[in-house]
Amino acid sequence: MIRQAAPPGQIVLAPMRWWHIEAAGPIERDLFGDEEWSPGMFWSELAQVATRWYRVALDGEELVGYAGLCVYGPEEAWVQNIAVRRDRQGHGLGRRLLDELLDEAVRRGAQQVLLEVRADNGPAQRLYARRGFEAIGLRRGYYQPSGADAVVMRWDAMGAG
Repeated sequence: MIRQAAPPGQIVLAPMRWWHIEAAGPIERDLFGDEEWSPGMFWSELAQVATRWYRVALDGEELVGYAGLCVYGPEEAWVQNIAVRRDRQGHGLGRRLLDELLDEAVRRGAQQVLLEVRADNGPAQRLYARRGFEAIGLRRGYYQPSGADAVVMRWDAMGAG
C-alpha cells in the first residue's frame, strides 16, 4: 500500500511513511543482500522523528528509491542510506535524493554531513565525490556479515554553496 502517488512517468520525492516500508524491502534485498535493513530497522528509524528525516521516490504508485538522514544537533548529520532500484539507476535519482538530504541537513544547521559507503561501491563513491564529499577514513570489516570495508566520507556544509 503506497497511499500517495506521483503522476506516472514523473518521479516525485515525498516523506517516507510506515506504509512505504514493505515496498522498500525488495529494493533492500536486491541491493544489499545479507546486509539489508529489516522492516524493524526502518520502523525504528521512522519512529525517531526528532533526529531522522526520510524521503521516498515515487513513480506513480511505485516506490523506486529512498534515502534517510540522521541529524545530531548542529555539529553533524549522517546519511543513513540511499537506495535506488537497479532499473532506475544512472538517471540522476540518487543525486536528487542526496541533494534533498543535504538541503535538510543545512536547514537543520548541520556543519558537516558524514556517511559510510562500501569500499567496493565505486558508483556511490563517485556520486558522493561529485557532491563535494571527501574520503576521511576507512572502517575495516564494517559491513556484516560480509566483512566488507566502509569508506567514511565527509561533506562540509559550511563550505557548500
